[in-house]
Amino acid sequence: MQNALAAAGYPERVLVACSGGPDSLALAAVAGYFARRGHVDGHPISVAGVVVDHQLQAGSADVASRTAAVLGELGLSPVEVRTVEVASTGFGPEAAARDARHAALEAAADDLGCDHILLGHTLDDQAEQVLLGLARGSGTRSLAGMRPIRGRLMRPFLGLRREETLEICEVEELQPWHDPSNSDSAFARSRTRVEVMPVLEEKLGPGVAESLARTAAILQQDADFLEDLANETYLSLVQRTDDGAWLPEDAVRGLPAALRFRVIAKAAADVGGQQPGYGRLQAAEALLRRQGSAGPVELPGHVSVYRLSLSDLEQERAGSSIASPAAGTGDSTTGGPREAAPCGKLVFRHQKSPQQ
Repeated sequence: MQNALAAAGYPERVLVACSGGPDSLALAAVAGYFARRGHVDGHPISVAGVVVDHQLQAGSADVASRTAAVLGELGLSPVEVRTVEVASTGFGPEAAARDARHAALEAAADDLGCDHILLGHTLDDQAEQVLLGLARGSGTRSLAGMRPIRGRLMRPFLGLRREETLEICEVEELQPWHDPSNSDSAFARSRTRVEVMPVLEEKLGPGVAESLARTAAILQQDADFLEDLANETYLSLVQRTDDGAWLPEDAVRGLPAALRFRVIAKAAADVGGQQPGYGRLQAAEALLRRQGSAGPVELPGHVSVYRLSLSDLEQERAGSSIASPAAGTGDSTTGGPREAAPCGKLVFRHQKSPQQ
């Protein structure tokens, strides 16, 4: 915790997110130590707490209330309970709960004037995240796992094992709440935790979790480098319009594949879409190898991407729907077949859903 706060520049006010489970309760106990001292390495600090009630289980309000009382006893102040409605997002119940929780945490941090939000994820959580990413065929970003610091979010316990947080709770004489969903095989993460990881440890030997977490740490450096490079490249190419954005096709086609896919994904996000899966990115990227105008390819978040050829661009600028002589089926000078018109733009537009 001390190292994490130092790495974040010694924030003066932080918010601990606590569910009442052993990981986040141990986090609150350690943060409470610094709250009672009032400083970290001589730098002043105050620690607030928040408990998010997802209302997904019977008695969740009582669990939240009891947890909030414990946080107050540990020295966190103020402590709030935030109740949320978990709406279906089409990406599964775990993702919906996470989105609702993070929105509540951000709002609480704003209201309480906190610089950072502390989360209790451990090395075991990181290993499970990497393993799930591998199983889903995810890219570098997903395999890089969770970051120790990302924006306002801080995860000081990413180097600790889950059993160590249980030990902290025992030493501090705390009674953590054990979420039954953590052992519910209906959830992929729970199956990974309860069924898959123990088998890997048994068959491959101890140290699997540490190796997966180490893989995430290595890939974080690669992912950060590629992300920065892709962002610079995208900003140097993008042309924004009133109804979307476009990229010069020749420039995109000339990029290395690792950058090309990332730049296309950034364009989709820039016009209001969501992160496309690899299959959809491949379909969008394939437009670069088509003849003439082509598409659209639909990407997540109601984004359409298509290519617009130079001949169509010329007609568009002229405001005419009649093809120019150069856009005919043959060469007007030689009478031979016309070469395919090179494509000028890769266009991205957001199509609003009926609900929107």
